[in-house]
Amino acid sequence: QLQLVESGGGLVQPGGSLRLSCAASRSITLANYAIGWFRQAPGKEYEEVSCISSSGGSTNYSDSVKDRFTISRDNAKNTVYLQMTSLKPEDTAVYYCAAVFWRKPLCAPTYDYWGQGTQVTVSS
Repeated sequence: QLQLVESGGGLVQPGGSLRLSCAASRSITLANYAIGWFRQAPGKEYEEVSCISSSGGSTNYSDSVKDRFTISRDNAKNTVYLQMTSLKPEDTAVYYCAAVFWRKPLCAPTYDYWGQGTQVTVSS
């Protein structure tokens, strides 16, 4: 069973930056898995904010975070990152990473494995 653990969340002022990490268990490499970052704000549904293909060659972003967030991965470290800049109060949410075995050079349409989330709060 693939296990994912998010970290890097916290309290930040508007305009600030955070880098979230999604680390996978060592028993299964992430090199064959596409990864998505999701968030759930209070009173709202899950929103996929970014995704990355297994090789890292293809990425995508929701309109709400485009030009502010950057997804990347280091398969040697079994870790995927979400660099968040120019944070806004509406970015406040619990952020989750998700994975699926998917080796096409594209983001994946669905996911099988989920982390437990990390809280991001953007407030002055």
